[in-house]
Amino acid sequence: MESVETASRIDPELEALPEPRRPWRRMTLGTMAITALLAVGLVVRLGPLVTYGTSGGAPVELGALTGVQPGEKDAGTWVHATGALAGQGVEYQRPLDSDRYRLVQVEGNPRLWVELRISKEIEPEHYVAPNSFVGRLTPLESAGLRHGALPDAIQSVTGKAPPSDAWLLIDGESPASTRWAAALSVLLIAFAAFNVWGLVHLLRPAREA
Repeated sequence: MESVETASRIDPELEALPEPRRPWRRMTLGTMAITALLAVGLVVRLGPLVTYGTSGGAPVELGALTGVQPGEKDAGTWVHATGALAGQGVEYQRPLDSDRYRLVQVEGNPRLWVELRISKEIEPEHYVAPNSFVGRLTPLESAGLRHGALPDAIQSVTGKAPPSDAWLLIDGESPASTRWAAALSVLLIAFAAFNVWGLVHLLRPAREA
C-alpha cells in the first residue's frame, strides 16, 4: 500500500525543475492576437463600403457640383451630379489594375474632388474628362483603404494639403460594385473569431487528472 501511495505522488525533484521555455508557443499566441486585431481593424475600415453596398434605388440628384456643400448625412450616398473639373489633377495606378485613375478638383468648389477611372485603352493625350458623374460621395479622409494615400498625393502635387472637410466623388462606383466588401468582412470576422477561440483554448489551464 505504501509503494502505491509513493508512486502516485509527484517526484519532488521533478517539481523543483524550472518551467520549460516555450518561445514558439509565445510567438504563436502573439501572432494569433495581432492577426485577430488586424482583422477587426480591417472590418471597421470596410464598414462604410459595406453600408454603401446595401443601399438601393436610384442615385440622388445633386445638380451642379459647383454649389454642392455636402454634410455628414451625405456620407456614403450614391449620387449623380454635373459640373466642370479643374485642369490640374493627380494621376495614379493601383496594384493589379491596368486602368489609370485621375483625381481632379471641381471647378469653383475647393472642398470637392472627383476620382475618374481611365481605361487602359485610352491614351492620356486623347482623354476628355466627362461633365456628368455617378458614384459614391464620401469625406476624403474616410474614403476607404484604397484612397488612404490621396491626401498626401494631393499635397505633393499641388503644394498644399486638401481642406480637412474635403469630399470625394468616386465616379463609377455603384453600390453593386462594392458588395465584395461585405463578403470580405464576413471572412475577416470568421478569421478573428477563430483566432480568439484558439487563444482561449491555448491559454486555459489544463485540467488535472
